[in-house]
Amino acid sequence: MNSQVFYRKWRPQTLAEVVGQEHATQTLRNALVMGQVAHAYLFCGPRGTGKTSTARILAKAVNCLNPLEGEPCNACDLCQSISEGRALDVMEIDAASNRGIDEIRELRERVNYAPNLASYKVYIIDEVHMLTEAASNALLKTLEEPPSQVIFILATTEPHKVLSTILSRCQRFDFHRLSQAAVISKLELICEREGIRAEPEALRFIARAATGSLRDAENLLEQLAAYYGRQIELYQVKAVLGISSDFRAKELARHVVKRDIPAGLRTINSVRDDGLDLRQFNQQLVEYLRSLLLVKSGSEEVLDATDEELAEMKDVVAEAALSQLLSAVKRFGGIDLRWDNYSTLPLELALVESALSEGEAKQIVPSEVVEAKVGYVPDSRPKQTVPSEAIEPAESAGLSREAEPPASAEVGDILGAASSQDIDYLRGRWPEFIQALRGEGSSGNLDAFLRSACEPVALEDDTLVLGFYYPFHKEKIEDPKYRHLVQRKLKEIYGHPYHIRCTLISRGKKVEAHSVDSPVVKAALEEGARIVGEGAQLMRNE
Repeated sequence: MNSQVFYRKWRPQTLAEVVGQEHATQTLRNALVMGQVAHAYLFCGPRGTGKTSTARILAKAVNCLNPLEGEPCNACDLCQSISEGRALDVMEIDAASNRGIDEIRELRERVNYAPNLASYKVYIIDEVHMLTEAASNALLKTLEEPPSQVIFILATTEPHKVLSTILSRCQRFDFHRLSQAAVISKLELICEREGIRAEPEALRFIARAATGSLRDAENLLEQLAAYYGRQIELYQVKAVLGISSDFRAKELARHVVKRDIPAGLRTINSVRDDGLDLRQFNQQLVEYLRSLLLVKSGSEEVLDATDEELAEMKDVVAEAALSQLLSAVKRFGGIDLRWDNYSTLPLELALVESALSEGEAKQIVPSEVVEAKVGYVPDSRPKQTVPSEAIEPAESAGLSREAEPPASAEVGDILGAASSQDIDYLRGRWPEFIQALRGEGSSGNLDAFLRSACEPVALEDDTLVLGFYYPFHKEKIEDPKYRHLVQRKLKEIYGHPYHIRCTLISRGKKVEAHSVDSPVVKAALEEGARIVGEGAQLMRNE
């Protein structure tokens, strides 16, 4: 049985067939017609937007025996061999698995040989940002003075990770996420040729779920066709995506607008209890909140909605402030559930913050609301006193010796309680985070500076406190270059943009989250003290 998946079977074979990237394809076609092909190109953009497909078409076009107005004929031997992946002069390299200096050195040796049959040797390097720093520098040497018969096409989803010296030697084309109309048009063509009958609303929902990636949309269409046959309806698409109905997304949006926190919490937890995908649910919610924002701002004409839907949305936003809707879109839109789409806490916190204005955030929230929200129980323990000898005189001057615990369940306390609970979550996934740092840094060993040299000790709002055992490792991570890498990876793994603060601790001694929240301890830390163990003992950081 010889079958191909849809995204390969219906991959574009000419520049004109590439969907939604006319700014790139037209420029390339003009360059081919005028014979002004560059020696190096960089195609960057989100996944599934046509980067590698365009690279293969360009490889065919420069080597085609019978080109027509910059397009490959797809009939000559060279075009067919490139399309089938058997052309010796067109090499595709996956930089994610061939990222080292040895692979690039081998490439540099091969580029000096003349092409076998084609006019040009074409090297397509996918995910080029994954190359190590040494490998990138080796590639740079070749890009500076490439042989005349060689063309490099680099593709990446993260161009900011590519060396600036490499970027400056390439013609750059940014591939954009496809519009829903462009994705739907391609899906309709595939359905027509594959004999699939799909409801228009079903295709629209597929395109919306793909978020601008044609490959994701084609894969989802094939999955539906394999499961349900050649008749695809909207309810089937929702079932595959784990979305039985979108009424609760609208319901939660109404609770946000009405500032009804308890009802909103019940809605969020009912979605979780029914086993629905929280990431998909949040996408629906953000889309609906955006629609409400547009309606409130008088721009409903840009929405693809019926008169009944518009009337319903106008009714919802009648009493809402534009600033409140804007805040809700920002907060829910900033949630990243890629790494943990089972926890409701990010949705719950966004609900609380969106439902309360700045003034109301300072007011006390009823205790039953707090307990429903994050399971917070006000701290009834006696006040703790930091010993005077724990802080050196220069640092303790003018500071109160009593650390006040939370006395009431204010919104700040709610979020603080959630943060202290989250430190256990951060610690639980810390080995995964360390593993994700492998290959990062100038020597590719940033993980080694964190693996056995530090531990997460506390959260202070959006700041993660890292306790280091030795000054050398602490100073290394405090370097802005490495601090940026760590903070970026924290967002990737935990889905939240944490800042980091480094301090020195004694090995094997844990620091409770509430100890660094003490105003006395915070003030002392700002003056240069460092934590050396439990009991809020501090030491000057010489």
